[in-house]
This record gives sequence, structure tokens and C-alpha cells, in this order.
Amino acid sequence: FFFNCVSFRMTIESCCLDKKGDKACLYLADGSPPLDGNSFGANTSISGEVVFNTGMVGYPEALTDPSYRGQILVLTYPLIGNYGVPDENVLDNLGLPLYFESNTIHISGLIVSEYSWEHSHWAAQKSLSKWLSDNNIPAIYGIDTRALTKKLRESGSLLGRIEVNPKQSLPQSLPASFFSNPNERNLVAEVSTDKIVTYGKNNITKIIAFDCGMKYNIIRYLVQTHNVQLIVVPFDYNLEENPGGIEWEGLFISNGPGNPEMCSATVESLKYALRLDPPKPIFGICLGNQLLALAAGASTYKLKYGNRGMNQPCVDLRTGRCYITPQNHGFAVDDDSLTKHWKSLFINANDMSNEGIIHDSKPFFSVQFHPEASGGPLDTAFLFEKFVGHVRKISQPIVMQNTSAYTKKTYKKVLVVGSGGLSIGQAGEFDYSGSQCIKALKEEGIEVILINPNIATVQTSQEKDNKSQGADRVYFLPIRPHIVMDIIHKEKPDGIIVSMGGQTALNVGVELWKSGQLQASGVEVLGTQIPVIEATEDREIFSEKLKEIDETIALSYSATSIEEAVKNANKIGYPVLVRAAFALGGLGSGFAADDKELVDLASKAFSCSNQILIDQDLRGWKELEYEVVRDCNDNCITVCNMENFDPLGIHTGDSIVVAPSQTLSNREFFMLRTTALKVVRHLGIVGECNIQYALNPVSEKYCIIEVNARLSRSSALASKATGYPLAYVATKLSLGKDLVSIRNSVTKITTACFEPSLDYCVLKMPRWDLKKFSRVSNKLGSSMLSVGEVMSIGRSFEEVIQKACRMVNPALVGLEGRDSNLLPSEENTCLEEQMNKATDTRLFAVQAALEDGWTIDRVHDVTKIDKWFLSKLKNISEMRKTCKEVGDITKLLAVNGKERMRSLKIAGFSDRQIGNYLNLPGRSGEAQVRAMRKKLNVTPCVKQIDTLAAEFPAQTNYLYMTYSGDFDDVDATEIDLSKQNPSMLRSSSVEFKSRVRALSEATDKNKVARFKDKGVMVLGCGAYCIGSSVEFDWCAVSAVRQLRRDGIKSIIVNYNPETVSTDYDESDRLYFEELSLERVLDIYEREGVGGVIVSVGGQIPNNLACHLSDNGAKILGTSARDIERAEDRRQFSDMLDAMKIDQPAWSVLKTKDEAVAFADKVGFPVLVRPSFVLSGAAMRVAIDESQLKNFLDLASDVADDKPVVVTKFILGAKEIEFDAVANKGTILNYAIGEHLENAGVHSGDATVILPAQKLYVNTIRHVKRYASAIAKSLEITGPFNIQFMAKGNRVQVIECNLRASRTFPFVSKTLKHNFISLATRAMCGLPAKPYRISLLDIDYVCVKAPMFSFTRLRGADPALGVEMASTGEVACFGASAHEAFLQALLATNFKLPERNGSILISIASDEFRYEFAEAACVLTKLGYKLYGTPGTAKYYKDKNNLDFISVKKPETEDDIEDSALHEIRSDKIDLLINVSEGSAVRNDEITSGYIMRRAAVDFGVSLITNVKCAVFFAEALEKKHDKFPTRHIEEFYDIPTIGWHE
Repeated sequence: FFFNCVSFRMTIESCCLDKKGDKACLYLADGSPPLDGNSFGANTSISGEVVFNTGMVGYPEALTDPSYRGQILVLTYPLIGNYGVPDENVLDNLGLPLYFESNTIHISGLIVSEYSWEHSHWAAQKSLSKWLSDNNIPAIYGIDTRALTKKLRESGSLLGRIEVNPKQSLPQSLPASFFSNPNERNLVAEVSTDKIVTYGKNNITKIIAFDCGMKYNIIRYLVQTHNVQLIVVPFDYNLEENPGGIEWEGLFISNGPGNPEMCSATVESLKYALRLDPPKPIFGICLGNQLLALAAGASTYKLKYGNRGMNQPCVDLRTGRCYITPQNHGFAVDDDSLTKHWKSLFINANDMSNEGIIHDSKPFFSVQFHPEASGGPLDTAFLFEKFVGHVRKISQPIVMQNTSAYTKKTYKKVLVVGSGGLSIGQAGEFDYSGSQCIKALKEEGIEVILINPNIATVQTSQEKDNKSQGADRVYFLPIRPHIVMDIIHKEKPDGIIVSMGGQTALNVGVELWKSGQLQASGVEVLGTQIPVIEATEDREIFSEKLKEIDETIALSYSATSIEEAVKNANKIGYPVLVRAAFALGGLGSGFAADDKELVDLASKAFSCSNQILIDQDLRGWKELEYEVVRDCNDNCITVCNMENFDPLGIHTGDSIVVAPSQTLSNREFFMLRTTALKVVRHLGIVGECNIQYALNPVSEKYCIIEVNARLSRSSALASKATGYPLAYVATKLSLGKDLVSIRNSVTKITTACFEPSLDYCVLKMPRWDLKKFSRVSNKLGSSMLSVGEVMSIGRSFEEVIQKACRMVNPALVGLEGRDSNLLPSEENTCLEEQMNKATDTRLFAVQAALEDGWTIDRVHDVTKIDKWFLSKLKNISEMRKTCKEVGDITKLLAVNGKERMRSLKIAGFSDRQIGNYLNLPGRSGEAQVRAMRKKLNVTPCVKQIDTLAAEFPAQTNYLYMTYSGDFDDVDATEIDLSKQNPSMLRSSSVEFKSRVRALSEATDKNKVARFKDKGVMVLGCGAYCIGSSVEFDWCAVSAVRQLRRDGIKSIIVNYNPETVSTDYDESDRLYFEELSLERVLDIYEREGVGGVIVSVGGQIPNNLACHLSDNGAKILGTSARDIERAEDRRQFSDMLDAMKIDQPAWSVLKTKDEAVAFADKVGFPVLVRPSFVLSGAAMRVAIDESQLKNFLDLASDVADDKPVVVTKFILGAKEIEFDAVANKGTILNYAIGEHLENAGVHSGDATVILPAQKLYVNTIRHVKRYASAIAKSLEITGPFNIQFMAKGNRVQVIECNLRASRTFPFVSKTLKHNFISLATRAMCGLPAKPYRISLLDIDYVCVKAPMFSFTRLRGADPALGVEMASTGEVACFGASAHEAFLQALLATNFKLPERNGSILISIASDEFRYEFAEAACVLTKLGYKLYGTPGTAKYYKDKNNLDFISVKKPETEDDIEDSALHEIRSDKIDLLINVSEGSAVRNDEITSGYIMRRAAVDFGVSLITNVKCAVFFAEALEKKHDKFPTRHIEEFYDIPTIGWHE
């Protein structure tokens, strides 16, 4: 319905929200109500048999396929018309239309969900609408094609009639004459040739072809590919009489439409051919298979709804190989009726129906599918070669099934190598893939050993009551080759899996293989073998491998020196792409325009790899990806193809990605698919891999970018996009299983050897946090910068991109240009420049340009983004413009109100967005729009993701919501929140408590049972970002698993494809949806749940608590009012004052002058703290008035309408973490951890020690007292976290989070008790018995260390502060804090300096120099060579008589000669300890320190920036903790203790 409404007409009777095209209806012969839509084809009415096709591309080919004669075709993929229709006058060498399968359209009519009025493709000559109109074919859009497909699936094919501009006088019960049955006609006679035509007259081998509706691609294959002289005869040609006197050596029977029994003349000719002696080879396709069977004495039958699509799996019964085939038939051969000497050749792997027959001794065979495809895959095209070989009397040996299928090795114990802490380029997707891997191994009864120091992940959990969900033993140790070998020697596993832990695991596997240690230990690498991995990682080997199969990569050369790099770059020609080999997420890569830029990039790239790659620059080409799966029997499939919204030049992790591809034709789609299978087979990959292409936007020219022979970030995305669990399947394959034997986990009844068909569109949008870092450019390139991603699902592109914008940034209401407030000032950067350079805000600059009236062509010229994508953004801008110009909801909806509202919702506009445009701003406006929408009965429907576009019944509850549909896929239990009493939120405390705590106080068993049936809705964490990462996914999964254990129905809402919580196996219902107020209320109302848990998903769901409660939703656990009291800085500070609980002096911002006066009163430094934010967003320490004013502006922007508090910043205090679970204000369990760093480092960036080792008893007493009082005052039920600071014996409260914190998995795994499980029972009103934990009796220590990604954030200062900067965390266990600390440090990829190595020390203040003095002496004693900047070197010489090598501080980044910078860049320094003064330092000190810190990061030198950590590090080395025993977590739990221990 979308179309360009370039000019707005202020009549409001007609606007771009009204659907284009005449009204049209589809009537079905089963008597069901007509389906209403709009016409986009010919203005005519027609009857036919209604059938569906599940292909995602290839509509020009399908519409001209004669087998569709007389049928009304339903295309299940919702976005149709994207690439237009190619030129009918372009002919091939045989004089046949190149892009079509016949010379006319054969369908009677077309039904689609969404028609794209704009098309974009270099080969397009006209639109689909124009083509249909030219051929007098009617078509309807706006139909719920998924619901229609399900009806056809259940009822069978139905007769139907398309009526354009239907008459109002049609009777309610339509007569049979209203429909005509095409199967009563001889459809073959209508499509067959009426004369003999010969193709390839100069070819020698002569084959006669019965044309029953033969597709042109069959002719091309036989004549052009196999050099046959093909004599095409009418279907009723009498072969025995042979009136044309045709000489022939072989017989081919084509595809065709209709009932095979109507082709009696063809059957008689075939009977004659079968009697010939000697026999002449016969080959039939589709209808030809049925006709050959009839001639051989078998029978056929009509299928319920036929097989029409491109992904039917067919098994060759001779070899056991399974092939993906395109099909289009409504009849099948009855296997049981086959006569003597005839056998089944192929069977359908899903429904076991016959897919081909073969004679046991003569060269007769046929198949039910289309080997020539078009559209579809060409996997079985080899059958033409077999047939022609028979004709030419060439022996056709059969390659029999691989006997290894019957001699599978069994494995008893497998070691899985994880990915470690989350970082940019290697994030939560590996928690998901690793968890799936463990699940698959446990199903096979295999003992699983896991090494992964990431304590925040689900993967490293061990479920006490469900051993099938977790590894048997978990080693929280650094992922280093020697440590992995220690585990192998200790555990003696049979196999090792290195493909599930990202580049970290892969690199360890490669190193151990190269050294021969894996082979020597007898451990088998499961899945893809190491030499294959090396072939994909080493550019030169990869290029040579591709040349062997006539495939090419982009022009590329490797280099092992800067000189070689410069030489190769000039050989290719600038600009070039520089990449580090064996690097993750494009680490160390970038584009160089000349020698100077190349030298700079190459120097940095060599710091993380000993080989770099110089690649041809293909920016502007389309970038595409295919996820490929292959088993040991050579069955090979592509699970998902994806297209980047951005042209090539941006790392795919930083690109908006759409699945499936939107702008590829059938030829391009399957050209790249065929290449993918060829490459993967040639390389010998077993399991899952990813292949990336660059495709020329104006031709079919392409080149291969790379192959990732492991699970990647795209694998997790593809798994969630399709419902196909790639990691799970890949693990099964690595054990020697084949794809055919593995079941589709969604349908439960079909095979995993299939290619998913999507009847929806998926869009992945990255999440960046670049604004947290000063000096970091937001320019995107070949090195990944995003910290997370979201995935939106819908049935229009406009819907998914608007959804994704809101998911990435909850402050956005949709996709807007300047209204997004994300664009930099145009005074500094003009709009064209903002679009020309790829940045994290370019999408919004493009939208601003379209809103300003830029043409699609002009925007395309600047950005090279495909015009089809731009046309969809233009639709959004035009609809926005219409709403804003009307400015009144009543006027806008006065005419066509329901249709207009639905148009906006189908295009992904949120209620709040619509309200903003129609002068109804804020939450109140959103509520008014919602009420109006519901009054118009415009509500979303629920659709399933089922992998097969509704062709088979789905057993999954993997759901999404959309307005592009009329019918739900699952049953609803609806409640009407408008009948609730939202005013109770602000009512008296007694009334409020009685409502919120009603569940907790219920002891009625029936009431509890009803609650369990209604279920609980758990809100997930949303996109990973700095401050909200995998730890909140662990919390959500823990809550859902506890609900399942307690028999409570669980419904999870989340949109992060990297998470375990969005695995549809985890919950009873998964909604892959927005965590917005609008969508959460939609789901809440529809599901009729007993309540919502908002406290396990981090800040996003917590911020919704009050709004949900205001709308009548039941918040489980701590009340919404109390959550607000804790989150609102002013209310919380007031409460502490009233309770006489100590806190730093504070003031609420009213004016800047008042804030300055407060700071002057208490003394600088002061801390600026916004409310309702995560990870210290916009939190800053101001050291003077100027900084304070700047920071107040920033905090006001972030905090929206919430208060900003200014507090006194306490220097030199210790920070303490208090994590606990409470029930009705009483603490059930708690844990106290201490920060190694002093207060001033954000808790997410701090090194945390548990149990606390150095707290005074009196401090602990104060902490417990304060926490207990706060829990009671806020009546906390559920998880909470309080941060304290202590100086001396004075304890002060920093903040309280009434939700799970990032330390909950750390605390739970350290103490062997799941705090979230306990909290979940408390929140649901179930008995919550405290765990028996005695912190004093724990005889081990766990240390949590932050994981940073500064190597990717070029220009970022790696010094720490009050705003969080880490992207992940690790934790390790030890007998002492020092042992655990050093392990944790190593687990963050910290490189330990070798003894006799060099350490550069630069400490700004005498206070910190004094504190580090003893550590400096220790390092000297241990044999390290110490360098120092002048002030530091002089201090330690004067005070401690230590001889440092003095190096001058760099004044600028080019100040290399004789400076510390020169020593770092020359690889002379192994570790930099740089401690800045922080609060009152000179600018040159900051500048010099920054330059050194940045150089250390850029050149791979280890870095410590905190004096406490530096001292602790030296102490750990002195205690020789760089050598530590290899122990798994259970060994620590089992340490004997004097006190009570479970």
C-alpha cells in the first residue's frame, strides 16, 4: 500500500495513508468470508485454483511457469515487486526470453501481502504491476497470506475468484458457477506447442522432448549446457507413428500443469517407448514423472495442497544424499502402485511422498522436482548429465552412500572452548552458540567440559536440578593454549570443539594444532578441521583454494612487513583495505588512501597479527552473506541469506542487515548460493560457516570476501531470524550425524536438511556507545565498533526499520531525521557530508535529507544505498509529513479512519510517534492514540516463526507482533486493562500494597493454580551495550527456568538475537518484540498474564515499571512506586536523610548557578548524576565550575524529564557492592563484595573481590544495617543492589538499584546459589527459603575483572572514571585474592611481562608514587627492567634508590624520538603502568599520559592505570601466582571448611 505521495493535498479525503489501487476481494469456494485487499494488477476478475509458493525470490520465473496454468498463486513471502520485472525482449542464444520460463504469464491471478510500488534493479524494465496489467492478470495485496496459506494447508487447495471492484449485490452463499475449476480443462493442451520445433540443430545427440508445458530453462540446459539437438513435439505427438519422421536417441518428458490422467496420448507414446528393444533412455520431470509412472502401470493421486516452493528436501535412495529441490506440482506418484522392475528413486524427506522413479535395469528414470530450477536451487542439475550420458552410451556409475555413516565414532567426553569476556567483535552471540552446543552434546549423553572465564553467561551455569542444561565441569580460567592443554591432560577428553568460542577459541585451536600438542594428546578436533580453518584464515591459501574451482576473491595480497605492504598496495592501486590476518571483527583494519595512511594502519595491524592483508577497495558494491551448513555425507544447505543495507566498506557487524535479501533477483540469489555450496564443499567444512560476497550493483559480477569456518555473530542472527538453531545442528554434525536424521526443532516432524522459507522480514541494527568516549571518531569502516545489536521482525520493511530504531534507542519513537536529536550540528558538518561518510548516525542524516525533500536518486548518489531501501525510507518521511501537516487526529481519521490508522501501524509508526505528529505529545498523547486505535479495532496480530512459511504445522511458540495480518497464529487469553484501576498507583499505601501484594498473600491453592496457568511475563534486557550486557540475560534465563521448575507458564519479551533468553526452547512463549510501553501492554493484554517481572532485565524494563503500573499491569515483586523512589535521585536522597542514613552531600539541580553555589559550599570535585540511567550514562566528576556547567547540560539531555543530582565526590574511599534478595522488606540472602580500586571507578569497570577481604568488621556491620533498613523502607521483594563507599569506619550510601545488578551471576556462581531463582519465587508469592550461606566460611576467593575494547575504539582514553567503559567481564577463582586476581587479569587478554622484561612506569602524583613504592621495589627484585618518565624516575631514585631508565614524556603523538612513545612503538616495553592524578593535573600531564596510554593500546602493550591494581599486580607476581593449578569450579566448592558448608 505504500507509494510515493510527493505532494500533500490538504483535502484529507485523499492522502498517502490511503491504500493505492482499487478495492479487490478474494472469494474462496469453502464459503468463508471474502478476503479484502486492493488491486495492483489488471482491472479484471478471474477464477482459478488457489495454491501457494514458499519461495522468497523468483516471481518472474514463477508467473511464467506453465505448470501454474489456471491457478491463483499466493506468494508467502510478504514483500513482492522489489526488483521489478526484467526486459522481455532480452533473448538468449536460442532466441528465448532470457529472464522468463515461457513467453507469457500463466497464472490466473496473484495474491500477496505487501506490494512494493517502487522497484530497484539494474535489469528491471518495468514494475510487476505494469507487467501484470499488460498481460491482463489481476493481483491483490493487503491479504494475510500466512493465514491463507494455513487455510490451504489444512483444507487443501481451494477454488477461488478474484473480484476487482466487487459488486455489493453478491449473494452471501456463492453458487458453484461463480468459480471455475481449471483441473477440469486439459491444461497441458493449452500450454503445449502445436508444432515441432528444433533447438541446437548443429548438435549431434538427438533427443525428442514432449512439451507438456516445458520451461525454457530445460531447453537451455539440454541444448546449451549439454550440446543436445532437442526436437520439441506437442504433448499428444504419436511417437509410434512418428508422422514427422524424427530420428531420436533419447526421450524427455517435460513438466506441465494439471491432472496427468488428461494426457492419455502422451502416456500411450511412452508405453511404446518403454517397449522398444534395445531401450532408448527416457527422463521425465515433474508431470513427466507422473506420466512415466502411468505408462509403467502405476497410479497417481492429487496431493492435498501440492508442493510448490524452492526448499523441498529430497533423498536419493541410492546414495542417501539429500538435495534441496524446487517443485511445482499438485499430483504425485503412488509408491505402492509401482509395478515390477520399477523402484522409487527419490523420496521427500518431509512427507515421504514419491519424488522420482527408476527402472532397475533399463535407462528409464524421472523425478518429481525441477533439476533446471529457475526459480530455485540447481543442486540436482547433474541429472541432465546422467540422462545425456545414458543417451550417449557413456557409463554412469553411481556414487554410493558414504559407509562412514554406519561407522560413527562415539564420544564420551568433549572439551568446549568458550570465548571469554565480551568485547567488541566477540559478544553474547557466543554465549548463545556455546549454550546450544552444550545442549546438543548433553542430548547425546556426552560428558561436557567447558573452559570459559566469563562468569556472567548462561553457558557457564551449572543447573543443580537439570544436568542436561549445563556443562559437567566448568573451568573459570584464562583461555590460553597451555591452560587448555593442562585441562586436556587432566580431563582426557575424546574431542575438542573450538568453533563455538569465536576467534579466541579458534586461535587457541590453531596454535595447539600447529604445535602438534593436540595430535600428541589424542584429542580429536570435532567439526571443521584445523587445516581447513587455516585455509580460510590465511588469505593466500584461501585465494589458491578458490582458484582451484574458478572462483575469485577481491584482489588481495598478504604482507609480513611494512615495506611489502606498501609494495602490494601500489600493485593493487589506492585506496586499499588493510586488515590483520587471524583477527576478530576486523580488528586492526581500515582504508588507506596513500602510502602515509598505509604505513600508519599497517603499524597498528602488525601489533595484533604477524601477517596483514592488503585488499582491493570495493566500496559501493552490495555486501551479502550466506550461512551454510554441511555434514560428513556432503549434504549441504544454505540456511539464511542476508543483505547489508549499507554498501560494502562497513564491517558487517556495524551494518544494518536485512534477511532475506531484498534486492536480489532469482538469478543473483541462486548464483551466490550455488557458489557458496561449491566453496564450502571444496574447502571441506563440516558444520556451519559463513560466506561473504561483494556483488556489483549493476551486473551479476561478484567476488568472495571471506569465509568464516566457525560460528559467527551472523550465525546467531541467522538462527534467530529463521528459527534454525545453527549451533545446535553444527554440534550434532561435528559428532558425525547427518542433516537428514536431525529433526527440525520447530516443526518436530520435518528434517533439518532443508532451507528455511521466511514469510516475514528481519532487520538487524547495531548498537554503538561511541559517545561515551571522547576523542573517538564515529566514522564506521572495516573495523567493528558496535557493542551490541537488535533484531526486529515484521512484514514490511518500514515496520522493521522503525521497530529497530526504537529497540536500539528506547528514547526514539521511530525513524526520524532531525527530530531524533542525534545529528551533529550542520554548522560543523553539512548534511551531505553526514550522509557521505558512514557513521553511527548516517541513517538519521539520510532520513533528514528525505524529509527535506531530497530525491531518492540524489541520496543514492551520495550514499550508494540501494534505491529500494531509500524508497521505503521516503515512504516513512511522506507519511510523517502528512500527519504533521494535518496536525489533528480527528481530522486525519475522519475519512477512512481505520485504514489510515492501520497504514501507519503497518509502516511501523508507534502510538507515541503518531501522537507527537498530531499534537498529542508525551505519555498522555500516546494513551489517547492507543485508545483511538483500539476503538477503531486496529490491533496487532501474533504470528509464528516456523521456518517453513506455514507449509507445515509449527510446534514452536516463537512469536512476533505485526499489523500486516488479520489472524493470530496462537490462541489468546485477553484481558482489558481499561477496566483496571490505574489510579491505584497513586492511592494510599494500604490500598497500593493490597493490590501489588495480593499474589504474595494468596494462600488459596486454586488462586495459585490460576496464577500458574495465566503465567508470568519476563522482560528481557534488550540490546547489549556498555552497562547492560550478558549478565542480564543470565538473570532473565534464571528467572524463566525457575518459573518452569515451579510449573508457572513463562512468557519472555526481548529483541536481542545474541541472547539465550531469545532461544524459543527456554520459555513457554517467546515474543521477539520491542520493550516499549506500547508493545509490552499489547502482549500483556493479549496473554492475560498474572503479572510482569521487570527486575531481571536491567534498566530498560525497570524504567517501564511505573508506566505499566499506571496502565493497570501487575508488577511482581517490589512495587512500581518504590522502584521510582529508588531510581529518582531526589526521592532516594530524601528518604536516606529521613532515615538518618549517611550519604555524600547532595543537591538537586534547579539552575546552574545553584549547582555551582552548592559545589563551592562542599568543595570540588563534585559528581553529576542523572536519574533512571544505566552504566553511569552522563555521570561525570567535575573539578571546576566550567566542567560542572558542561556536565550539567549533558546530564539534562540524558535524563529527559528526570532529576539530576549533584553530590560531593569523596576521594580515596573504598567502594562496596551489596547484592541481595528480599521478601516483603526482609533480606533473605546477601553478598558483600569489595572493589579493588577506590571509589571513582564505575562499579562495572572495577575489579571486584568476593568474599570481601579487607573490610573492617564495623564497616560490614554498617553495610548490613543500612541495607536492611533500606529494604524495609522500600518494602523490597526481589533482587536489589546497593553500592556503598567507606572511608575509615564511615559508611555512606551511593545508590540503590531495585533490580538485579550486573554482579548477580558473579555472586550466584561464587556462592553456589542462584540469587535470581530465589528472587523469582519471592516475586511470585511462592515460599522462598533463604540459602544457608556463611561468607566467613568460604575458603576461596573469586575476583571479577573488567574486559575493555579500547583496541577498537581508536582515540579513546583507556583511563577509567565514573562512566562505565568496559564491554564485558571475566572472573576466576583462587585460594587467595592475589591468585584469583592474576588469573582474572590474564583472562582479559592481559599479556604478562616475561621475567627480565621491561615495564614503563609513569605516576603523576607523589601520593600515588608513595603508595606504589614497595611494589616498584618488588618488580626490581623480580628482575624486571624499569623505565620511568622523568618525574617518576627521579622520585624513586631519591626516595627508594631505584635505578629507572628515564625516558621523556611525549609532548605530541608525533613526538617519537627518545621519548616513552618511541619505546612503546619500538616493542621495547612489555607493560605500561600509568597513573594520572585525576582531579587537579596539568594539561600537559594529561596529554602525555593519554598519548602513552593510547600508544600502549594501539601497539599491543599491557596497561594498568590504577595504582591499587598496580600494587596488587606486583604483590601477585611476588607470591608467584603467575603459576596456578588447573581447577574447575566444583573443586573450589568442595574445599573443606571449619564452618557449615553445603
